[in-house]
Amino acid sequence: MMLELIVPSMACSACADTITKAVTALDPTATVEADLKTKRVKIETLKPAAEVTAAIAAAGYPVSLRV
Repeated sequence: MMLELIVPSMACSACADTITKAVTALDPTATVEADLKTKRVKIETLKPAAEVTAAIAAAGYPVSLRV
């Protein structure tokens, strides 16, 4: 499943790395692409959106699904 999330508090590459680690801890096969300028994160994962967003939020980055 492809998710596109908005992460308003993502400001730097360290933020993107933390988000990537949170997602890959949940799903080691996931791919994560973060765009710092737009604050969008694209994730290809087998896990449900709720689990992925919860993992990212637990890492300190509240998210919303892109509308």
